[in-house]
Amino acid sequence: MATLSSLSEKGDDNGKPPQEAVALAAKKEGLGWIEWLMGWFYLAYEMLFQRIVASNVPNPMLLPPINDLTFIVTGSTSGIGKEIARQLAEAGGHVVMAVRNTKAANDLIKKWQENWSGKGLPLNIEVMELDLLSLESVARFAEAWNARSGRLHALINNAGIFSIGEPQKFSRDGYEEHMQVNHLAPALLSVLLLPSLLRSSPSRIVNVNSVMHNLGFVDPEDMNVTSGKRKFTSMVGYSSSKLAQIMFSSVLNKKLPTEAGINIACVSPGIVHTNVARDLPKIFQAGYQLIPYFIFSPEEGSRSTLFAATDPQLVDYTESLKSEDWPVCAFINHDCRPANPSEEAHNVETASRVWEKTLELIGLPSDAVERLIEGEEVKCRYWASK
Repeated sequence: MATLSSLSEKGDDNGKPPQEAVALAAKKEGLGWIEWLMGWFYLAYEMLFQRIVASNVPNPMLLPPINDLTFIVTGSTSGIGKEIARQLAEAGGHVVMAVRNTKAANDLIKKWQENWSGKGLPLNIEVMELDLLSLESVARFAEAWNARSGRLHALINNAGIFSIGEPQKFSRDGYEEHMQVNHLAPALLSVLLLPSLLRSSPSRIVNVNSVMHNLGFVDPEDMNVTSGKRKFTSMVGYSSSKLAQIMFSSVLNKKLPTEAGINIACVSPGIVHTNVARDLPKIFQAGYQLIPYFIFSPEEGSRSTLFAATDPQLVDYTESLKSEDWPVCAFINHDCRPANPSEEAHNVETASRVWEKTLELIGLPSDAVERLIEGEEVKCRYWASK
Protein backbone atom coordinates (compact mmCIF):
# COMPACT_ATOMS: atom_id res chain seq x y z
CA MET A 1 0.00 0.00 0.00
CA ALA A 2 1.15 3.54 -0.60
CA THR A 3 2.83 5.30 2.27
CA LEU A 4 3.00 8.93 3.26
CA SER A 5 6.56 9.12 1.94
CA SER A 6 5.52 7.71 -1.42
CA LEU A 7 2.76 10.27 -1.68
CA SER A 8 5.27 13.06 -1.28
CA GLU A 9 6.53 12.28 -4.77
CA LYS A 10 4.90 13.68 -7.90
CA GLY A 11 4.78 10.37 -9.73
CA ASP A 12 6.94 8.52 -12.24
CA ASP A 13 8.51 9.62 -15.49
CA ASN A 14 5.17 9.59 -17.32
CA GLY A 15 4.83 13.37 -17.28
CA LYS A 16 6.69 16.62 -17.39
CA PRO A 17 7.55 19.25 -14.80
CA PRO A 18 5.54 22.43 -15.23
CA GLN A 19 8.21 24.42 -17.03
CA GLU A 20 8.54 21.74 -19.72
CA ALA A 21 4.95 20.60 -19.93
CA VAL A 22 3.41 23.96 -20.71
CA ALA A 23 5.69 24.56 -23.68
CA LEU A 24 3.33 22.76 -26.10
CA ALA A 25 2.07 23.97 -29.41
CA ALA A 26 -1.00 26.18 -29.08
CA LYS A 27 -2.61 24.84 -32.24
CA LYS A 28 -1.67 21.21 -31.88
CA GLU A 29 -4.00 19.05 -33.96
CA GLY A 30 -3.22 15.62 -32.54
CA LEU A 31 -0.71 13.49 -30.69
CA GLY A 32 2.78 13.24 -32.11
CA TRP A 33 3.87 9.79 -33.16
CA ILE A 34 6.16 9.45 -30.14
CA GLU A 35 3.28 10.36 -27.79
CA TRP A 36 1.06 7.89 -29.64
CA LEU A 37 3.60 5.09 -29.30
CA MET A 38 4.18 5.88 -25.65
CA GLY A 39 0.43 5.78 -25.05
CA TRP A 40 0.26 2.25 -26.42
CA PHE A 41 3.36 1.33 -24.42
CA TYR A 42 1.73 2.46 -21.16
CA LEU A 43 -1.43 0.52 -22.03
CA ALA A 44 0.49 -2.67 -22.82
CA TYR A 45 2.72 -2.29 -19.77
CA GLU A 46 -0.26 -1.86 -17.46
CA MET A 47 -2.02 -4.91 -18.86
CA LEU A 48 1.04 -7.16 -18.64
CA PHE A 49 2.52 -6.01 -15.34
CA GLN A 50 -0.30 -4.45 -13.30
CA ARG A 51 -0.69 -7.53 -11.12
CA ILE A 52 3.01 -7.50 -10.26
CA VAL A 53 3.13 -3.74 -9.71
CA ALA A 54 0.10 -3.86 -7.40
CA SER A 55 1.12 -7.03 -5.56
CA ASN A 56 1.70 -5.04 -2.36
CA VAL A 57 -1.90 -3.75 -2.27
CA PRO A 58 -4.22 -5.90 -0.13
CA ASN A 59 -7.33 -7.38 -1.69
CA PRO A 60 -9.91 -6.54 -0.52
CA MET A 61 -8.74 -3.04 0.29
CA LEU A 62 -8.30 -2.22 3.96
CA LEU A 63 -10.33 0.90 4.70
CA PRO A 64 -9.88 3.39 7.56
CA PRO A 65 -12.85 4.17 9.83
CA ILE A 66 -15.54 5.81 7.70
CA ASN A 67 -18.53 5.70 10.05
CA ASP A 68 -20.86 8.66 9.52
CA LEU A 69 -19.22 9.56 6.18
CA THR A 70 -21.44 9.88 3.11
CA PHE A 71 -20.42 8.74 -0.37
CA ILE A 72 -22.23 9.15 -3.69
CA VAL A 73 -21.16 6.47 -6.17
CA THR A 74 -22.31 6.71 -9.77
CA GLY A 75 -22.68 3.60 -11.90
CA SER A 76 -22.75 1.31 -8.88
CA THR A 77 -24.86 -1.61 -10.12
CA SER A 78 -22.02 -3.46 -11.85
CA GLY A 79 -18.28 -3.81 -12.15
CA ILE A 80 -15.99 -1.55 -10.15
CA GLY A 81 -18.80 0.69 -8.96
CA LYS A 82 -20.68 -2.22 -7.40
CA GLU A 83 -17.58 -3.23 -5.46
CA ILE A 84 -16.92 0.33 -4.34
CA ALA A 85 -20.48 0.76 -3.04
CA ARG A 86 -20.54 -2.60 -1.25
CA GLN A 87 -17.18 -2.20 0.46
CA LEU A 88 -17.87 1.35 1.58
CA ALA A 89 -21.20 0.27 3.06
CA GLU A 90 -19.71 -2.75 4.81
CA ALA A 91 -17.02 -0.47 6.31
CA GLY A 92 -19.74 1.67 7.89
CA GLY A 93 -20.19 4.43 5.33
CA HIS A 94 -23.50 5.91 4.18
CA VAL A 95 -23.62 5.06 0.48
CA VAL A 96 -25.85 6.62 -2.15
CA MET A 97 -26.06 4.55 -5.31
CA ALA A 98 -26.63 7.06 -8.12
CA VAL A 99 -27.81 4.88 -10.97
CA ARG A 100 -30.04 4.72 -14.01
CA ASN A 101 -31.48 1.28 -13.15
CA THR A 102 -32.92 1.79 -9.68
CA LYS A 103 -34.55 -1.66 -9.61
CA ALA A 104 -31.19 -3.37 -10.14
CA ALA A 105 -29.70 -1.25 -7.35
CA ASN A 106 -32.47 -2.10 -4.90
CA ASP A 107 -32.12 -5.79 -5.76
CA LEU A 108 -28.42 -5.57 -4.98
CA ILE A 109 -29.06 -3.85 -1.67
CA LYS A 110 -31.48 -6.58 -0.67
CA LYS A 111 -28.88 -9.23 -1.48
CA TRP A 112 -26.12 -7.37 0.37
CA GLN A 113 -28.31 -6.88 3.44
CA GLU A 114 -29.08 -10.62 3.52
CA ASN A 115 -25.40 -11.53 3.22
CA TRP A 116 -24.48 -8.98 5.89
CA SER A 117 -27.13 -10.14 8.35
CA GLY A 118 -25.59 -11.01 11.71
CA LYS A 119 -22.29 -9.26 11.01
CA GLY A 120 -23.26 -5.85 12.34
CA LEU A 121 -25.76 -3.05 11.91
CA PRO A 122 -27.76 -3.06 8.65
CA LEU A 123 -25.91 -1.49 5.75
CA ASN A 124 -26.67 2.21 5.29
CA ILE A 125 -27.37 2.36 1.55
CA GLU A 126 -29.93 4.19 -0.51
CA VAL A 127 -30.69 4.61 -4.19
CA MET A 128 -31.24 7.76 -6.25
CA GLU A 129 -31.94 7.88 -9.97
CA LEU A 130 -29.28 9.41 -12.21
CA ASP A 131 -28.97 9.10 -15.98
CA LEU A 132 -25.69 10.53 -17.25
CA LEU A 133 -27.00 10.54 -20.81
CA SER A 134 -29.35 13.33 -19.71
CA LEU A 135 -27.89 16.54 -18.35
CA GLU A 136 -31.35 17.41 -17.07
CA SER A 137 -31.25 14.24 -14.97
CA VAL A 138 -27.84 15.26 -13.61
CA ALA A 139 -29.03 18.74 -12.66
CA ARG A 140 -32.23 17.34 -11.12
CA PHE A 141 -30.20 14.84 -9.05
CA ALA A 142 -27.87 17.56 -7.75
CA GLU A 143 -30.74 19.86 -6.85
CA ALA A 144 -32.53 17.05 -5.00
CA TRP A 145 -29.39 16.17 -3.03
CA ASN A 146 -28.47 19.75 -2.16
CA ALA A 147 -32.05 20.38 -1.00
CA ARG A 148 -31.58 17.76 1.71
CA SER A 149 -28.89 19.96 3.29
CA GLY A 150 -27.10 16.77 4.19
CA ARG A 151 -23.40 16.04 4.17
CA LEU A 152 -21.37 14.67 1.28
CA HIS A 153 -17.83 13.61 2.03
CA ALA A 154 -16.94 12.04 -1.30
CA LEU A 155 -18.41 12.14 -4.78
CA ILE A 156 -17.13 9.15 -6.73
CA ASN A 157 -17.65 9.63 -10.46
CA ASN A 158 -17.31 5.99 -11.43
CA ALA A 159 -19.88 5.52 -14.21
CA GLY A 160 -18.47 5.39 -17.72
CA ILE A 161 -18.93 3.82 -21.12
CA PHE A 162 -16.60 2.39 -23.76
CA SER A 163 -18.69 1.24 -26.71
CA ILE A 164 -15.97 -0.71 -28.47
CA GLY A 165 -16.49 -0.99 -32.20
CA GLU A 166 -19.77 0.91 -32.13
CA PRO A 167 -20.57 3.76 -34.55
CA GLN A 168 -20.63 7.32 -33.26
CA LYS A 169 -23.72 8.03 -31.17
CA PHE A 170 -25.09 11.22 -29.63
CA SER A 171 -27.07 11.84 -26.46
CA ARG A 172 -30.43 13.57 -26.36
CA ASP A 173 -28.46 16.70 -25.44
CA GLY A 174 -26.58 16.49 -28.72
CA TYR A 175 -23.18 15.39 -27.41
CA GLU A 176 -21.08 12.39 -28.37
CA GLU A 177 -21.97 9.70 -25.84
CA HIS A 178 -18.45 8.93 -24.56
CA MET A 179 -17.78 12.62 -24.01
CA GLN A 180 -21.09 13.16 -22.22
CA VAL A 181 -21.07 10.12 -19.93
CA ASN A 182 -17.35 10.09 -19.14
CA HIS A 183 -16.72 13.83 -18.92
CA LEU A 184 -19.54 16.36 -19.38
CA ALA A 185 -22.09 14.77 -17.02
CA PRO A 186 -19.57 14.08 -14.20
CA ALA A 187 -18.24 17.63 -14.60
CA LEU A 188 -21.74 19.07 -14.23
CA LEU A 189 -22.46 16.83 -11.24
CA SER A 190 -19.19 17.81 -9.55
CA VAL A 191 -19.80 21.54 -9.90
CA LEU A 192 -23.46 21.43 -8.88
CA LEU A 193 -22.67 19.36 -5.76
CA LEU A 194 -20.02 21.82 -4.55
CA PRO A 195 -22.44 23.31 -1.95
CA SER A 196 -22.80 19.90 -0.27
CA LEU A 197 -19.08 19.17 -0.54
CA LEU A 198 -18.22 22.57 0.94
CA ARG A 199 -20.66 21.96 3.79
CA SER A 200 -18.93 18.65 4.56
CA SER A 201 -15.33 19.78 4.26
CA PRO A 202 -12.88 18.09 4.23
CA SER A 203 -14.37 16.28 1.26
CA ARG A 204 -13.32 14.77 -2.05
CA ILE A 205 -14.16 14.33 -5.70
CA VAL A 206 -12.76 11.10 -7.09
CA ASN A 207 -12.93 10.48 -10.83
CA VAL A 208 -12.41 6.94 -12.10
CA ASN A 209 -10.19 7.49 -15.12
CA SER A 210 -8.11 5.18 -17.29
CA VAL A 211 -4.58 4.53 -18.53
CA MET A 212 -6.11 4.97 -21.98
CA HIS A 213 -6.17 8.73 -21.48
CA ASN A 214 -2.55 8.48 -22.68
CA LEU A 215 -3.96 7.87 -26.17
CA GLY A 216 -6.38 10.78 -25.94
CA PHE A 217 -6.35 14.19 -27.58
CA VAL A 218 -8.93 16.92 -27.02
CA ASP A 219 -9.79 19.69 -29.46
CA PRO A 220 -11.91 22.09 -27.37
CA GLU A 221 -13.62 23.32 -30.53
CA ASP A 222 -14.45 19.80 -31.71
CA MET A 223 -15.28 17.80 -28.59
CA ASN A 224 -17.98 15.92 -30.51
CA VAL A 225 -15.38 14.87 -33.12
CA THR A 226 -17.63 15.95 -35.98
CA SER A 227 -15.44 18.48 -37.83
CA GLY A 228 -13.77 15.85 -40.00
CA LYS A 229 -10.28 16.70 -38.70
CA ARG A 230 -10.15 13.31 -37.00
CA LYS A 231 -11.90 10.08 -37.86
CA PHE A 232 -14.12 8.97 -35.00
CA THR A 233 -13.60 5.54 -33.46
CA SER A 234 -14.73 4.29 -30.08
CA MET A 235 -11.07 4.42 -29.01
CA VAL A 236 -10.90 8.12 -29.98
CA GLY A 237 -14.17 8.83 -28.14
CA TYR A 238 -13.18 7.00 -24.96
CA SER A 239 -9.54 8.12 -24.64
CA SER A 240 -10.39 11.75 -25.45
CA SER A 241 -13.17 11.86 -22.88
CA LYS A 242 -10.85 10.53 -20.19
CA LEU A 243 -8.20 13.10 -21.03
CA ALA A 244 -10.84 15.85 -20.96
CA GLN A 245 -11.84 14.69 -17.48
CA ILE A 246 -8.28 15.06 -16.19
CA MET A 247 -7.92 18.50 -17.74
CA PHE A 248 -11.21 19.76 -16.31
CA SER A 249 -10.43 18.27 -12.89
CA SER A 250 -7.02 19.97 -12.87
CA VAL A 251 -8.52 23.41 -13.51
CA LEU A 252 -11.29 22.81 -10.95
CA ASN A 253 -8.64 21.81 -8.41
CA LYS A 254 -6.82 25.12 -8.98
CA LYS A 255 -10.01 27.18 -8.71
CA LEU A 256 -10.94 25.68 -5.34
CA PRO A 257 -9.03 27.49 -2.57
CA THR A 258 -7.21 25.30 -0.07
CA GLU A 259 -9.48 26.55 2.73
CA ALA A 260 -12.49 25.12 0.86
CA GLY A 261 -11.23 21.69 1.89
CA ILE A 262 -12.28 19.88 -1.29
CA ASN A 263 -9.62 17.53 -2.66
CA ILE A 264 -9.75 16.21 -6.22
CA ALA A 265 -8.14 13.08 -7.62
CA CYS A 266 -8.35 11.06 -10.80
CA VAL A 267 -7.55 7.36 -10.50
CA SER A 268 -6.63 4.52 -12.80
CA PRO A 269 -8.26 1.25 -11.73
CA GLY A 270 -6.03 -0.78 -14.03
CA ILE A 271 -7.25 -3.07 -16.80
CA VAL A 272 -10.38 -4.56 -15.25
CA HIS A 273 -12.76 -7.36 -16.26
CA THR A 274 -16.02 -5.41 -16.48
CA ASN A 275 -19.14 -5.26 -18.61
CA VAL A 276 -17.22 -3.48 -21.36
CA ALA A 277 -16.54 -6.97 -22.78
CA ARG A 278 -20.20 -7.16 -23.80
CA ASP A 279 -19.46 -4.76 -26.66
CA LEU A 280 -16.45 -6.61 -27.98
CA PRO A 281 -16.65 -8.76 -31.15
CA LYS A 282 -17.02 -12.43 -30.26
CA ILE A 283 -13.45 -13.31 -31.20
CA PHE A 284 -12.15 -10.63 -28.84
CA GLN A 285 -14.55 -11.70 -26.10
CA ALA A 286 -12.97 -15.15 -26.28
CA GLY A 287 -9.49 -13.63 -25.96
CA TYR A 288 -10.70 -11.47 -23.07
CA GLN A 289 -11.67 -14.62 -21.21
CA LEU A 290 -8.32 -16.31 -21.88
CA ILE A 291 -6.17 -13.77 -20.03
CA PRO A 292 -7.70 -13.62 -16.53
CA TYR A 293 -4.27 -13.58 -14.91
CA PHE A 294 -3.41 -10.20 -16.42
CA ILE A 295 -6.81 -8.53 -15.95
CA PHE A 296 -8.01 -7.35 -12.54
CA SER A 297 -11.30 -8.50 -11.08
CA PRO A 298 -13.75 -5.70 -10.20
CA GLU A 299 -12.75 -6.10 -6.55
CA GLU A 300 -9.08 -5.60 -7.42
CA GLY A 301 -9.95 -2.75 -9.75
CA SER A 302 -11.84 -0.93 -6.99
CA ARG A 303 -8.81 -0.58 -4.72
CA SER A 304 -7.31 2.63 -6.11
CA THR A 305 -10.68 4.39 -6.01
CA LEU A 306 -11.36 3.24 -2.45
CA PHE A 307 -7.89 4.46 -1.47
CA ALA A 308 -8.45 7.86 -3.06
CA ALA A 309 -11.89 8.19 -1.48
CA THR A 310 -10.91 7.29 2.08
CA ASP A 311 -7.18 7.45 2.83
CA PRO A 312 -6.20 10.48 4.95
CA GLN A 313 -2.84 10.76 3.16
CA LEU A 314 -4.54 12.03 0.02
CA VAL A 315 -5.36 15.39 1.64
CA ASP A 316 -1.72 16.29 2.26
CA TYR A 317 -0.73 15.10 -1.20
CA THR A 318 -3.35 17.11 -3.07
CA GLU A 319 -2.62 20.20 -0.99
CA SER A 320 1.11 19.88 -1.73
CA LEU A 321 0.40 19.76 -5.47
CA LYS A 322 -1.76 22.86 -5.21
CA SER A 323 0.81 24.78 -3.16
CA GLU A 324 3.48 24.04 -5.76
CA ASP A 325 1.16 25.06 -8.60
CA TRP A 326 1.49 21.65 -10.20
CA PRO A 327 -0.28 21.72 -13.61
CA VAL A 328 -2.42 18.63 -13.03
CA CYS A 329 -4.55 17.34 -10.18
CA ALA A 330 -3.63 14.26 -8.17
CA PHE A 331 -3.54 11.08 -10.24
CA ILE A 332 -3.52 7.78 -8.35
CA ASN A 333 -2.37 4.66 -10.14
CA HIS A 334 -3.85 1.16 -9.86
CA ASP A 335 -1.22 0.32 -7.20
CA CYS A 336 -2.53 3.18 -5.01
CA ARG A 337 0.57 5.28 -5.60
CA PRO A 338 0.78 8.72 -7.20
CA ALA A 339 1.55 8.86 -10.90
CA ASN A 340 1.78 11.53 -13.55
CA PRO A 341 -0.87 11.55 -16.28
CA SER A 342 0.11 11.98 -19.91
CA GLU A 343 2.21 14.83 -21.27
CA GLU A 344 -0.87 16.16 -23.07
CA ALA A 345 -2.70 16.32 -19.72
CA HIS A 346 -0.07 18.88 -18.66
CA ASN A 347 -1.00 21.25 -21.49
CA VAL A 348 -2.26 24.10 -19.34
CA GLU A 349 -3.49 26.19 -22.27
CA THR A 350 -5.61 23.39 -23.69
CA ALA A 351 -6.89 22.50 -20.23
CA SER A 352 -8.09 26.09 -19.77
CA ARG A 353 -9.91 25.96 -23.09
CA VAL A 354 -11.43 22.58 -22.20
CA TRP A 355 -12.65 24.11 -18.93
CA GLU A 356 -14.32 27.04 -20.68
CA LYS A 357 -15.88 24.90 -23.40
CA THR A 358 -17.13 22.34 -20.88
CA LEU A 359 -18.91 24.99 -18.81
CA GLU A 360 -20.51 26.29 -22.01
CA LEU A 361 -21.69 22.84 -23.07
CA ILE A 362 -23.13 21.90 -19.67
CA GLY A 363 -24.96 25.19 -19.34
CA LEU A 364 -23.10 26.84 -16.47
CA PRO A 365 -21.80 30.42 -16.27
CA SER A 366 -18.05 30.91 -16.50
CA ASP A 367 -17.91 32.07 -12.87
CA ALA A 368 -20.04 29.22 -11.50
CA VAL A 369 -17.39 27.84 -9.17
CA GLU A 370 -16.49 31.21 -7.71
CA ARG A 371 -20.15 32.02 -7.09
CA LEU A 372 -20.83 28.66 -5.44
CA ILE A 373 -17.83 29.13 -3.15
CA GLU A 374 -19.29 32.48 -2.09
CA GLY A 375 -22.57 30.75 -1.24
CA GLU A 376 -24.52 32.07 -4.21
CA GLU A 377 -27.06 29.98 -6.07
CA VAL A 378 -26.13 28.86 -9.58
CA LYS A 379 -28.57 27.34 -12.03
CA CYS A 380 -27.85 25.08 -14.96
CA ARG A 381 -29.81 25.75 -18.13
CA TYR A 382 -30.80 22.07 -18.26
CA TRP A 383 -32.89 22.26 -15.10
CA ALA A 384 -34.57 24.92 -13.01
CA SER A 385 -37.01 23.98 -10.27
CA LYS A 386 -40.40 25.65 -10.28
